Amino acid sequence: MSSTKRDAATAFSAAAPDSVSSSTAGKYLSSIPMGAPDAILGIAESFKSCTDPDKVNVCVGAYRDSSGKPWVLPSVKEAERRMLDDAAVTKEYASIVGDARYVELALKFAYGQEASMDVIAGVQSLSGTGACRIGGHFFAKFVGEGTPIYIPNPTWGNHVAIFKESGLDVRRYRYYNPTTNGLDYDGMLEDLGDAPDGSIILLHACAHNPTGCDPSMEQWRAISKKIGAKSHHVFFDSAYQGFASGDAEADASALRLFVEEGHNVALAQSFAKNFGLYGERTGTFSVVTNSAEEREAVMSQLKLIIRPMYSSPPIHGANIVKTVLDDAGLTDQYYGECKTMASRIQSMRTLLVDKLKAAGSTHDWSHVTGQIGMFAFTGMNSAMCDELTSKYSIFLTRDGRISLAGLNDGNVEYVANAVHAVTDGKSITA
Repeated sequence: MSSTKRDAATAFSAAAPDSVSSSTAGKYLSSIPMGAPDAILGIAESFKSCTDPDKVNVCVGAYRDSSGKPWVLPSVKEAERRMLDDAAVTKEYASIVGDARYVELALKFAYGQEASMDVIAGVQSLSGTGACRIGGHFFAKFVGEGTPIYIPNPTWGNHVAIFKESGLDVRRYRYYNPTTNGLDYDGMLEDLGDAPDGSIILLHACAHNPTGCDPSMEQWRAISKKIGAKSHHVFFDSAYQGFASGDAEADASALRLFVEEGHNVALAQSFAKNFGLYGERTGTFSVVTNSAEEREAVMSQLKLIIRPMYSSPPIHGANIVKTVLDDAGLTDQYYGECKTMASRIQSMRTLLVDKLKAAGSTHDWSHVTGQIGMFAFTGMNSAMCDELTSKYSIFLTRDGRISLAGLNDGNVEYVANAVHAVTDGKSITA
């Protein structure tokens, strides 16, 4: 240790009795409890430290190619190349609401090219998480603090903390039926009907996380009707548009249906999964209003929410999405790449089930192939998941969710054999 570092360490460890450190001001620090670790990130750390050469990570929700490597979309790389050559692209602050052209293109991507921007109040956000946080704050402020927000059971784990921190009363509606390993449609409708009038209803726009079970369009229509009859507020979370089916237009069908049927929907939109911009924190939050005047009022209030929260959003990811969606050729290229990702995920669904059958499993795994999106909700219980990790070094969440992006031709048979070993002779339904 250098003398300078030694002197600094001595200064911190041997403060004089009459120094500031002897006051009571800092004593509260000793009473702060250790916070609970994030479950998914903790699993990722355990995977990194595991030395088993056969280890497999099917936990984290990030796309991997057929070699198990992260994939930066070629359209994204081309957009960045163009940005480097564009003198108009700088590192200046964005406005509070973000890049206006990016927001317009992002909202048309979600709501449709013919959507009227005159009545949609939209702002750039810190991906989907930030959009949910802005939305939660907005609803708490203008619908009322303590308003019930109903989220599906199960849902993305961060939803609970986000909306609690926003000042809303987080409640659940039935969504998944573990007896059938499918959508609990009747239970969902019953719970939406029993919710107090004017509640906030959080809906996954497509590729429900973690179950991969989406309502049919006929079911979405009935859900829309039930919500409308109860004067509920609709809040869509859209994290997988285009990534779910490979068709961004089809994946936006539920959102657009609700708008067509007159709901003043709020939307949290993320470009993490479908553009592969995980670390760029790129998204939007928007509200469909009834007039241009209402839009301006909502925009003014969103600015007041954002300014003390993070002031203005990052620009790089927004510039990438803007560059891609503002160019017909790059947009077409992007759609093809998005289809590639969705197709690989679907192929892993089919291959996993085929390998399970080949391993001798007699369970009905058709729910896995019937699901959509990045995840397979297998029906395995926590004990089975723990055994997969402890015996086979397969790392996953304890609810039985498998990230299909973590599978490839080199490990899917190993995973299938392990899943068969821990489920053989045991039930995978409640």
